[in-house]
Amino acid sequence: MWWIYALLSAFFAALTAILAKIGVADIPSNLATAIRTIVILVLAWAIVFARGEYKTLGAVSRHGLLFLVLSGIATGCSWIFYFKALQVGKVSQVAPVDKLSVALTIVLSAIFLQEAITWKTAIGAGLIIAGTLVLILK
Repeated sequence: MWWIYALLSAFFAALTAILAKIGVADIPSNLATAIRTIVILVLAWAIVFARGEYKTLGAVSRHGLLFLVLSGIATGCSWIFYFKALQVGKVSQVAPVDKLSVALTIVLSAIFLQEAITWKTAIGAGLIIAGTLVLILK
């Protein structure tokens, strides 16, 4: 079942790239990121309230909260640089290079979470890295 959510994530990420490229055409990329963030904030909280998940807010540990805040900072930095890259580059190049994050995630998950890297995973990461190099090297 996880793969259905992952495919939906990939579809919406692709749609995000196209819509964002059009959206940043006439405004500063940081402003575009801020507008997008407000929309995401409202949408996420609407879902939390609709599902009644706000009731468990007090159960969030300091440890969990710290890492969620750090994750939020990382996400914000990612979005800021992504929107700037979309503003000055071609979406057909920026979006695939952004997906280098998949290979980096595999490496970081092995280092920090001690997740095993299978041959299939290593080959997939290697292909992503190779594809990224094809796109950025002249």
